[in-house]
Amino acid sequence: MSVAGVPRPLTLGDLAAKKDAGEPIVMVTAYDHPSAQIADEAGVDMVLVGDSAAMTVLGYSSTVPVTMDEMLMLTRAVRRGLTRALLVGDLPFGSYEASDSLAVQTAQRFVKEAGCDLVKLERGGTTVDRARAIVAAGIPVVGHVGLTPQSATALGGYRAQGRTADAALAVIDDALALQDAGCSLIVLEAIPSEVTSLLQERLTIPTIGIGAGADADGQVLVWHDLLGIYGGPAAKFVKRYADVRAASEAGVAEYAREVRSGKYPAPEHGYGMPADEVAKLKELLAGR
Repeated sequence: MSVAGVPRPLTLGDLAAKKDAGEPIVMVTAYDHPSAQIADEAGVDMVLVGDSAAMTVLGYSSTVPVTMDEMLMLTRAVRRGLTRALLVGDLPFGSYEASDSLAVQTAQRFVKEAGCDLVKLERGGTTVDRARAIVAAGIPVVGHVGLTPQSATALGGYRAQGRTADAALAVIDDALALQDAGCSLIVLEAIPSEVTSLLQERLTIPTIGIGAGADADGQVLVWHDLLGIYGGPAAKFVKRYADVRAASEAGVAEYAREVRSGKYPAPEHGYGMPADEVAKLKELLAGR
């Protein structure tokens, strides 16, 4: 339902209802105001301002260097572009791991300063305690297991996780622990489809997959990946639905050619003055 044509903002209850009804949840990872507007108008259910912005937007070589201030700035921009979709803020590396108190303070900043509906953190282990503390503070949490980019070095790089029975059991245990800690959703990244299927039998909260097969309750892709904006090779799980980078390069190249050839700007791209005002201006200048 909506009021005066404005869509009703989604709630966590809506996501649970989608899971119960078998209706897939759609999430995208985006980082700025116009992208948020497009995602909202396209009808996605959730927008994640991921720390992947470190690489896709800010030019870092990994997610680790991105700062709280940078993440909050991007998240505020996305908030201003959303009216319907739920907003998830990614807690950057180093902003929550040290203590429950730090985790709660960081999560509160994302809610208070950036308007997040939920916050996301990575891994199991001590992160389970941090998630529990944030939930206890009244802030909904999204967990994240499998390939967790903030710890990619420890995981052996950006590669699929849980591909042996022991490794898969660790992923499953992490997910179950995050659910027990009170998480509202869990992102499953780069794990075998078989592991996702087994998790679906054991989890009661919605799961969002990225490279985790079709059995998850929803899917997420990075804006720059799905639209073909980000250069370089894409992960196996990425499907490109547009080639915005090629179109952008062609457009900018054509603009440069027209400027250099004098074709742009043409008369229709400029502003004029009435002839009598031009004459008056020339008289004023001549009188100086």
